[in-house]
Amino acid sequence: MKGLLITVGIIAVLFTIFQIYIIMSTNKTESQPYTVISKEDAFEIRFYPAATMATITSNAKSYKELGSSGFRKLAGYIFGGNNESKQIAMTSPVHMDINDSMSSMSFVMPSNYTADNLPKPTNSEVSLSTTPEEYVAAIQFGGFTSEEKISKYTALLESSLKKSNISYYGHFRYLGYNPPYQLFGRKNEIIVSVNWDAAKPKQ
Repeated sequence: MKGLLITVGIIAVLFTIFQIYIIMSTNKTESQPYTVISKEDAFEIRFYPAATMATITSNAKSYKELGSSGFRKLAGYIFGGNNESKQIAMTSPVHMDINDSMSSMSFVMPSNYTADNLPKPTNSEVSLSTTPEEYVAAIQFGGFTSEEKISKYTALLESSLKKSNISYYGHFRYLGYNPPYQLFGRKNEIIVSVNWDAAKPKQ
């Protein structure tokens, strides 16, 4: 019995060390830059400058379906699936636009790359592009993502924007910041583009 308790204790310590390492590694990962323009009760308005993305499109209609197929293809590109067999650092967040027409998943490329100097994907399903600068509304939630949480926080962000008389456009998008094996300190967001000039931000 004593030996079992010692074994369980060692496993628990190793597990804790591993999770701390994962959290520290995630905190050191380059993250897509933005500027917070306004903080509201349930959400915030951000300005995102242009960013270079690697993207796949899909007929997937759910978070699980898009995540499993899309991540594999994009990870293949940054882990050497390109014409230079070059390793490209992982950044955060992962962008997912899940809708009934054509869904997409994108990795933000490190800031030292542009669409012109990135190696070309060997998988024709991966495309490189530069997104335009934009204002977005963002709402955050923790824990592991699910279809139910995405729907819940999308609805909450939408209702909050309507109450604040802030107009929005395009699809609501999901941003994921953590690897699947990180159990604690997880961060998720729902964002949508807003017409911020028309919203007349508070001074």
